[in-house]
Amino acid sequence: MTTETNYTSREMMAVAAAREIRDGDIVFCGTGISMLAAMAAKHISAPNSVIFFETGAIDSQLEEVPLAVGDSRVMFATSVNGGLAEAFATMQNRFTGRQVVGIMGAAQIDIYGNLNSTVIGDYHHPTVRFSGSGGACDVASFVSRTIIFMQHAKRKFVPRLDYLTSPGWLDGPGAREKAGLPEGGPACVITNLATMGFDPESRQMFLKGCFEGVSTDEVLDNMGFAVDVSQATPIAPPSAEELSILREKCDPQRLILG
Repeated sequence: MTTETNYTSREMMAVAAAREIRDGDIVFCGTGISMLAAMAAKHISAPNSVIFFETGAIDSQLEEVPLAVGDSRVMFATSVNGGLAEAFATMQNRFTGRQVVGIMGAAQIDIYGNLNSTVIGDYHHPTVRFSGSGGACDVASFVSRTIIFMQHAKRKFVPRLDYLTSPGWLDGPGAREKAGLPEGGPACVITNLATMGFDPESRQMFLKGCFEGVSTDEVLDNMGFAVDVSQATPIAPPSAEELSILREKCDPQRLILG
């Protein structure tokens, strides 16, 4: 495999997420880089994956990258053009749900992968108020696993969320089951510096690997809590083929890649 040396952190993040998508996965994704990751995966490692959106487009072929989930391009050559009911039924179906992977983002994340996309500060008198859950709580609650995109910064990796919008592993082993949630939970976090995983026993976040040129100290210095780094291994940079797919097939107009 030929690797490239000239690529952006956004391209690295998209490729890293695409590598996490398995052939046959049903991918619930939102706007932006998650679309690129899902599109790239179909060309790289998961040709039989199915992409669908909250707006009801199921099995989108995505000949061109849409600018939002409501963009008419998400409906091109779909198997079903429905609405919210069809999208969430697909996500929560007991059979398909076992294969559904949700790609998410948030303003804050804690060591158990719980997410905040509602407010910064006190809920009633916030410093910043965001758009809120949308479908994020449903995705985090019901799909078989989630891939989370975050910018790597202390203000985002926090010891305690200002507000719990979407459940990760809650407060540790057995917590999701106790809360009545089905099998699932966050699988990994992809940032502009590294990828993180979650320990199957403690359910706490750990460092899986750093991107090229990034040290473990740099990763830890940009987090509000400590994580285990003993399992960290270098992450291969994008191959020439992966970058070609991203740039020429997925986003030739660089609407998302910039």
